[in-house]
Amino acid sequence: QVQVVESGGRPVQTGDSLRLSCLASGRTGRVYGMAWFRQAPGKAREFVAGLIWSDGLTYYNDDVRGRFTVSRDHAKNTLFLQMTSLKPEDTAVYYCAASGPEQIPISDIGSYDNWGQGTQVTVSS
Repeated sequence: QVQVVESGGRPVQTGDSLRLSCLASGRTGRVYGMAWFRQAPGKAREFVAGLIWSDGLTYYNDDVRGRFTVSRDHAKNTLFLQMTSLKPEDTAVYYCAASGPEQIPISDIGSYDNWGQGTQVTVSS
């Protein structure tokens, strides 16, 4: 089992930057992938960005590609999401997720068994 805890969400203005962090604990040595998802009010949870934990290969939702960067500090078991040029439509609760050891599609919400409580990002115009 892996536990993940997000932090860093807060209210910002359009065009601002923000970095989210996700600290993983537990059996992190058996994680294949980690990712960020988000859920806006009244909408389904969607994939934002993720990576393969062992080699850092990254994947992005087309809506955030070029604005958001996902990375990890392997030694500190921490996943990051650097967000730039934020827009009001980026407003959502952002969730961190960790998979098990099996090779899985990084962008597939069903790939993940371990979820954090979420951190709110609010972008105002």
